[in-house]
Amino acid sequence: MAHSDTSRARAGLELLVRIRTIFGGEPDTVAAGTLAGAGCFRCDRCGYAVALHELDEVPSCPNCGGSEFRRASMFGERSMAEPVGPVLEEPDWLDEAREALVTPGGYLAYEEDERVRVVMLQEGWTRVGRSLSAHVRFDDPTVSRRHALVNYQEDAVRILDDRSLNGVFVNGARVDMRELEDGDQVAIGRFNLHFISLREGDSEPAPESLDSATVG
Repeated sequence: MAHSDTSRARAGLELLVRIRTIFGGEPDTVAAGTLAGAGCFRCDRCGYAVALHELDEVPSCPNCGGSEFRRASMFGERSMAEPVGPVLEEPDWLDEAREALVTPGGYLAYEEDERVRVVMLQEGWTRVGRSLSAHVRFDDPTVSRRHALVNYQEDAVRILDDRSLNGVFVNGARVDMRELEDGDQVAIGRFNLHFISLREGDSEPAPESLDSATVG
């Protein structure tokens, strides 16, 4: 049944592409809930971008709730969304995650699919994005394939925007590059990551430590 549904959807998409070709190419706008093919689409209202696979439905805009999008280039365009984003209150699980850490270093803590995940940063570069090669991967249309890079060194931890569609925000401000400090909140697409810096002597071993990759 699933294979049959996929085949019908693919056939419908191919028909749509042929119709577009006959009548003059892409339409000006596409609506949420429809199939528009693979590519990047920007919200008509706020400019927020989503990257879709071939059989993904166009979603409502995660930024403003808008329902109309225009096809856009994957490269060379920045989101027209406001350069200042919301700063959310610290989640209840963050203190528990911090207290369970015992190894000094830098960590990214975030919630995905109702599970808390804590990733320890390795020295050098950590790739964040939608790509299968990303070290921290989010399979979500609001996240670019290559969204951000985190560089971890003993003296500093820095995050860089890797030419993402929707930008990288630290504590609500859009950044191209920023040195991270303990407690900073990083927005990647619709996900909020919390940077934890644990120094020698900051924490005592907990009776039940949290997994370095997944919590809860």
